[in-house]
Amino acid sequence: MAMATRAFVGLIVHSLGNPDQLDVHENAVLVVKDGKIACLEPEERLPELIEQYQISEANIVKMTKGQFVMPGLVDTHLHAPQYPNVGLGYDKTLLEWLDTYTFPLEASYSDAAFAEKVYQAVVRRTLNAGTTTACYFATIHKDSTLVLARQCAAQGQRALIGKVNMNANSPDNYIETTEASLRDTEGFIQEIRALGVARVQPVITPRFAISCDANLMLKLGEIAQKLDVHVQTHISENKGEIEFVKELFPDCKNYAEVYNKAKLLTKKTVLAHGVYLLDEELQLLSKIGTSVSHCPNSNTSLQSGMCDVKRLLQNNVKVGLGTDMSGGYGHSIMDAMRQALSVSTCISFNKENYKPLDFQQVIHLATLGGAEALALDEITGNFAVGKEFDALLVDMNAGPSDLIKDYSALELLQKFVYLADDRNIKQVYVAGTLAQL
Repeated sequence: MAMATRAFVGLIVHSLGNPDQLDVHENAVLVVKDGKIACLEPEERLPELIEQYQISEANIVKMTKGQFVMPGLVDTHLHAPQYPNVGLGYDKTLLEWLDTYTFPLEASYSDAAFAEKVYQAVVRRTLNAGTTTACYFATIHKDSTLVLARQCAAQGQRALIGKVNMNANSPDNYIETTEASLRDTEGFIQEIRALGVARVQPVITPRFAISCDANLMLKLGEIAQKLDVHVQTHISENKGEIEFVKELFPDCKNYAEVYNKAKLLTKKTVLAHGVYLLDEELQLLSKIGTSVSHCPNSNTSLQSGMCDVKRLLQNNVKVGLGTDMSGGYGHSIMDAMRQALSVSTCISFNKENYKPLDFQQVIHLATLGGAEALALDEITGNFAVGKEFDALLVDMNAGPSDLIKDYSALELLQKFVYLADDRNIKQVYVAGTLAQL
């Protein structure tokens, strides 16, 4: 069945790649044909566009005051199985939190029925919050991780989904052998691709250097190259973690080199956190094209530290935003935008002539920046002609926002960043299909 051609008329906002300045179109028409961007034109061209694209009246969305269309939000790092633990454990630091809360919960995902219940809720909740693309960690269990893939396919979310790898320094009831880890990883990649849903893809997922030995990581790096698969893991989140990595890999001069020796750093790799990355590590990431997922909520909630995103960007490292649920207590990238602003402002207090992030920059990070970080920017992230229509219809008349007076387009966007929640997300589209919220 052919997909209806749609037109969205009103305020259209996206990033063209300049993090400092959004591309704002007031009184514009965005035409979507076959799920992809056909054109973005001034509103006065609407009559001829209706005729050219044969758009029916029922498929013309005319926005009212306070509404706008923007690209869907991209969550570059979150742990789907940790959803039941959101809001718990923030009196502990990272390694304590993993042992007390996270590993015991994740071990329970050998139960496919439990996984179904949680993953259905996670995908629904994140879609409701405007997350059109998510890069998920699951657990070591192949079969229940496929449950997450099927939920993303069924509910319409674009996703990278990782079966976690752990063969070292892990609980006795939540650990794999190297052989099983590799076998299940290759099997998972084959099975998720067999679903035949292009927007749901695998991502190789060594949890972090502490829980994977050098041999496993090298074999995973080889699989990533052989099968052309994305890679995700954690790096330099917590000072205690970094010291442990130094003890485990004394032949490596820094944390990034551990992954680079294993062939895990690629143009399709995203590293979560990066709070304490050294200058030489940033140079390596920039040279290779590896990106960082900035997770400000988690970094502060687990007392890990404050990541200086401006420093990463100045070193030409690609950056997207992540909720890191449940290390972070929010499931929404709207929350991540606000947390990123707060952390950047706090950093500015101790740095002379330091200009913190602003609202336009975090919208970029939450959309095109996230797509670039996941190497999906040729498919999604903005409204360039030919890209798939992953988008939100936002209404700032709803939820916590009262539009008492007239606001400019940029003022409306600023209100969105600082005030919006899921009540302001009226429609969510992924690849041109309206999600059922």
